[in-house]
Amino acid sequence: MDNTMLIQLTNLKAVGLLHELEELRLIKVLKENIGPVKTKLSDKYKGFLTQEEGHQLNDHINRMRDEWNTI
Repeated sequence: MDNTMLIQLTNLKAVGLLHELEELRLIKVLKENIGPVKTKLSDKYKGFLTQEEGHQLNDHINRMRDEWNTI
């Protein structure tokens, strides 16, 4: 039987319950303390803007910086 679930514990008391279930051979804990997967921002937003839109955005940002520097 291959029924795997990913769960998030909202109460530390659940850890004890899970270990008790494991001792009863009802479940098997595969991994503990799994942190969130950190994705690089460059990978997350890759392809979000077209190359032309990226150039327009950079031009707009540079104009805004120039305006800010003249104040």
